[in-house]
Amino acid sequence: PAGFEVQLVAGPPLVDRPIVADFDDQGRLYVAESSGTNDKVQKQLQDKPHRILRLEDTDGDGRFDRRTVFADRMMFPEGTMWLDGSLYVAAPPSIWKLTDTDGDGVADRREEWFQGKTLTNCANDLHGPYAGRDGWIYWCKGAFAKQTYERPGKPPLVTRAAHIFRARPDGSCIEPVLTGGMDNPVDVVFTREGERILSATFLEHPQLGRRDALIHAVYGGLYGKEHDVIEDHKKTGDLLAGLTQFGPAAPCGLTLYESRAFGPGYEGNVFACLFNLHKVTRHELQPEGATFKSRDSDFLVSENPDFHPTDVIEDADGSLIVVDTGGWYKLCCPTSQLAKPDVLGGIYRVRRKGAPRVDDPRGLKLEWQRLESADLVKLLDDRRPAVRARAIGQLGKLGGAAVPALEAALRESGSSELRRNAVWALTRIEGEGARAAARAALGDRDESVRHAAIHSAAVRRDAGACAALTDILAGDSPQLARAAAEALGRIGDRRAVGPLLAAAAAEHDRVLEHSLTYALIEIGDAAGTAAGLQAPSSRARRAALVALDQMDGGGLKASAVTPLLASSDPLLRQTAWWIAGHHAEWGGELAGFFRSRLSGSDGDAGKREDLESELAQLGQNTAIQNLLAATAASAPSRTARLTALGAMGRAHLRQTPPAWTSALVRTLSERDVDLVRGAVDAARAIAPPKPDTPELPAALAAVARSRSLPSDVRIQALAAIPGGPGTLDPELFALLRASIDPEQPVSVRTAAAGVLGKAKLAREQLLELTETLKSAGPMEVAQLLPAFDNAADEELGLRMVSALRESKGRANLRPDLVRARLEKYPESVRRQGEQLLVSLDVDTAAQKRRLEGMLSELKGGDIRRGQTVFNGQKAACRSCHTMGYLGGKVGPDLTRIGQIRTERDLLESIIYPNASFVRSYEPIVVVTKSGEMHSGVLRRDAPDEVVLATGATDEVRVARSEIADLRPGTVSVMPSGLEAQLSRQEVADLLAFLKAARREAQ
Repeated sequence: PAGFEVQLVAGPPLVDRPIVADFDDQGRLYVAESSGTNDKVQKQLQDKPHRILRLEDTDGDGRFDRRTVFADRMMFPEGTMWLDGSLYVAAPPSIWKLTDTDGDGVADRREEWFQGKTLTNCANDLHGPYAGRDGWIYWCKGAFAKQTYERPGKPPLVTRAAHIFRARPDGSCIEPVLTGGMDNPVDVVFTREGERILSATFLEHPQLGRRDALIHAVYGGLYGKEHDVIEDHKKTGDLLAGLTQFGPAAPCGLTLYESRAFGPGYEGNVFACLFNLHKVTRHELQPEGATFKSRDSDFLVSENPDFHPTDVIEDADGSLIVVDTGGWYKLCCPTSQLAKPDVLGGIYRVRRKGAPRVDDPRGLKLEWQRLESADLVKLLDDRRPAVRARAIGQLGKLGGAAVPALEAALRESGSSELRRNAVWALTRIEGEGARAAARAALGDRDESVRHAAIHSAAVRRDAGACAALTDILAGDSPQLARAAAEALGRIGDRRAVGPLLAAAAAEHDRVLEHSLTYALIEIGDAAGTAAGLQAPSSRARRAALVALDQMDGGGLKASAVTPLLASSDPLLRQTAWWIAGHHAEWGGELAGFFRSRLSGSDGDAGKREDLESELAQLGQNTAIQNLLAATAASAPSRTARLTALGAMGRAHLRQTPPAWTSALVRTLSERDVDLVRGAVDAARAIAPPKPDTPELPAALAAVARSRSLPSDVRIQALAAIPGGPGTLDPELFALLRASIDPEQPVSVRTAAAGVLGKAKLAREQLLELTETLKSAGPMEVAQLLPAFDNAADEELGLRMVSALRESKGRANLRPDLVRARLEKYPESVRRQGEQLLVSLDVDTAAQKRRLEGMLSELKGGDIRRGQTVFNGQKAACRSCHTMGYLGGKVGPDLTRIGQIRTERDLLESIIYPNASFVRSYEPIVVVTKSGEMHSGVLRRDAPDEVVLATGATDEVRVARSEIADLRPGTVSVMPSGLEAQLSRQEVADLLAFLKAARREAQ
């Protein structure tokens, strides 16, 4: 933003590829530096090619000018933390504690502080560590490798999920703080009250610009993305959401700004490095309910595609240090596109112009070893953040001797900052005296001090704080109520169950609801929690239901849940469905409940729709599967049978239960047209049965041959036969041909054409089908053409070409589909076909000559210049195509295009985008009943609507009921003439870049 300046403070040759960094108490900067390798992680573990540098500014000009190799032979470093005279470095699979014991600037003692024992392909098993305000050490586990943590007095924690973990400085008392399905939780910072803010990739599955996020890491929270690794962890309902969305940004380093040097509004802001987006962003956090909202803005942005910020830290003078790692990194990062170990990084300082110089920003002029407790307490609200932090740490080391001075400060100081930091110092001290002093701060007049005191009681499990915490729980601050619930859950006193249920009765946001429920789960008092099932408030009942379902020994019975599946209260009904969905052992009770619902169902379409949806949600349950099969096959109620068939079709199971196949076979043999239609629809929707179960295809074929059934049912039955119907008798062949008529509904025409295209037709039938080509619409012609792959004699080929020349759908014929058919036919047919293509305004000979000519000219392409062309505004390739995780979705993903396309193919796609289309990216034309015409790539083909991508950022939705015609297009969304906008050299460079896109699957 305006008013700031950026200065390079370290670069080559002092440091080449910095990754992460941290300052020690003297202001020396410890920088983890990459060797530039992207070798497989096991080789890096063996070779240990990376190192830790110590940089110093010897002349005080703000630039680093001296380097010492603090530690060589390091595995890939993914975090640095200076604490109490040692540097802690996450280098998967371990966290190392590096200490210089003799003052020569080199770490001569290396201790393995933590052993994660897992190392996966992307080395995202470990990030950190990070110093919490409470004196605990935090770090992040990513990847999905199984780790086991022994817990004295408890069963071991066995987990594959992502986590924030914490432990005491001696490595004891390891516990999870957050659990998630994200691939890569990276950095953690702490608000002044102790709340954790996390950066993470893949909080959500990539879609609609969403993926990575900044997260308020609430204690006990279960976060995305949806993944089987989180299934065994305690849940309080839906997954918790992120604080702000980054998209595919690859967020990494964070810092929480504590100085006042940047001016009003910056203190307490979070700054985040976004590797893929080449920028550092600013996040102004404001309380919102029990969590935060964030006002987001760009802070430092580079247009250089090789600027990759990986860490940001606050220097003692209030300036920000930004680490740019350069262009070397590509391991599991396809968005980097190219590994460029020769493109080096640097370290930058961002400061406010005209900011006053801070004298002695680290307090090095103070005689720290002579300061008494009272002297240190006075420094707890010093204007210098580094001095405040050092004072907290030194008071913590003094132990019980510092408690009287801290206790007095909490009583007497008028500074809320001093009192809050006194709480943090007390949290680090053992003993009842420290607990009692911190406990007193629960009644402080300032909310931030009370918040810190609650965190202190929570992390210390201070049972003496329960009464005060219960009062806070009933107060009017959602932030404090949430923190108090966390503390009460950790303390585990059963007397808190009643107040927690009472608090849950009020309407809350999802975060406070989570904390109240999680506290009940942690306390684990099943009898006390069960009293909540009789509460008048549905919210309290919901909390009790979820807690009993999730707590060890909760004993929740199906009989307490199944009646609520039909509750008139939406909250209770939703909760009951959520619980029932993960209790396969309740199948008998659930089946009994739904048997009653099915038998009592009437013809109300809305109710039937709801019941179908509910049953489909439970389709994985064996008892429900059997109930649906029995109901569909033989229930007395016709409505019940139709409902069961509809639920089968909507269940989307990966494997179809044999009982369903049997039920469909039986139903298909009946005379009731609606039941047969329902069975046919279900057969089209379910996964194909195993090849060794021919009964269903035979039953569908029998339906198709039944003259007593409507033609549309017969045709849909043929379309439902897995792999196609094989051969067709003359009657069915005639029925299908007759159904390809403009007067028929689109669904019937397309189904009939699809069946004919898959069928094994006799030569005589193919000759007849050439007549159908003449009258078929463009969509049906495309579906019919594959039928002609099964024969290749001259007469048939010539008849096919002649029919296509006369076809009503000729104007919309795709040349690539015609060309693919012609390749199998004799030369005489191909010559006629070339004439057809020319008549379609496709001069293939001229195209071929131009392609060959350009290929001979395009020599000396440069991969890196090609990357610039790809990402630049002139070609704008990235606006429509994904490379790695960045880019548009209108065109095909090009991440590995060099593996599957020749240079000639790539050039043709650039200069003749309409010559051929990649499967699933074919253009479609939709004409509405009002005469509007839309052309684009089909994004959604649903029963109720069609969605077309019409450009890089544009979509059109058309209701099915409004569609008059649907046909294949001939014009790509990608514009023609791109090569005219680029020089020959730029085209050569772009081709070289695309050919180099050969990322191996990780």
